[in-house]
Amino acid sequence: MSQPTQEDELLAQQALSEAAATQAGSEVTSGLSQGQIVRKRFFGHTGALIGLAVFALIFLLAFTSVGAFGIPGWWKYNHVDVSPLVNDGAPTSSLWPIAWGEHPFGQDRIGRDLFAMTMRGAQQSITVMVLIGAIAGAIGAIVGGLAGYFRGWVEAVLMRLTDVIIIIPLLLLAAVVGQIANRRDEGSWLNGFAANNGVVILGVFLGFVSWVGLARLVRGEFLTLREREFVDAARISGASNARIIFKHILPNAVGVLIVNVTLTMSAAILLETALSYLGLGVKAPDTSLGLLVAQNQEAFATRPWLFWFPGLFIILICLSINFIGDGLRDAFDPRQKKFKAKTAVETTRHSSTTAPVADAPKGS
Repeated sequence: MSQPTQEDELLAQQALSEAAATQAGSEVTSGLSQGQIVRKRFFGHTGALIGLAVFALIFLLAFTSVGAFGIPGWWKYNHVDVSPLVNDGAPTSSLWPIAWGEHPFGQDRIGRDLFAMTMRGAQQSITVMVLIGAIAGAIGAIVGGLAGYFRGWVEAVLMRLTDVIIIIPLLLLAAVVGQIANRRDEGSWLNGFAANNGVVILGVFLGFVSWVGLARLVRGEFLTLREREFVDAARISGASNARIIFKHILPNAVGVLIVNVTLTMSAAILLETALSYLGLGVKAPDTSLGLLVAQNQEAFATRPWLFWFPGLFIILICLSINFIGDGLRDAFDPRQKKFKAKTAVETTRHSSTTAPVADAPKGS
């Protein structure tokens, strides 16, 4: 009888390690509800926790410092107040010794507080991001799910509608909507509402035209999952279409959905930034992160703090949302299994030491 080669031993050890890791994961999650398993996986994701902490800090700073929804903030300046220049407009904050100062982010040329303007710009970016993500995510999931599950004429109609919308140049359309949303005349109720809620109108409208890519991805995922054995078993057992979609297929497609919604939200921030940078989005006397970058690009060499802080907040918001989406994907997707090398090695060693030893062949 041939002796096992070194490659065979390595493959056997790897198989034992994977089995041990799977068994350890099932022991950890046994007896837990689906919600508890999702929370446990999410809070075990380091990157997601860091992203959540950073985004929560930015959100609290943006919406509490300069006020929002008619509620005054705790910061003594707003984005339009002008005050005498302190320290020639340079930031008054320092890391050592730790100090905050009168204008921690500095001032622009006319004396407006950059911290207040940056917080107001972060408000605008977060508002657009949430509106586009929520609306585009809901429409994309519904359209893609219905098209992928029912096929036939339902898929034909919905996909042709998607093809019509996907050929519309989004940046050009957003520029037109941004111009309309920032009109200051009070000739009608719509114009009066747009004068005070231009970013809301921009976010809602862009949400209704930003779902096409997500719908195609969800449709592809549903086309794959509807042919799986567990869907056939649910259909044979008499489950309704709604139960099959929401109970069996959607939980398996939620990873793709969440990741692409977070990417859409990050792209929404960059789209609003690009529009404001080109002068087609938020306009003075209001402000946004993209508008601050555009207004201060010429001062990059002489007064760089006017450029750094808005750009830094754009990067932090986008990165934190992407990290949160990555953690949610790992938490919701039941196919994601994290391999723990240390646990697997220890279990393998334990199995190898406790395994029964085969009797040696007796000599003739």
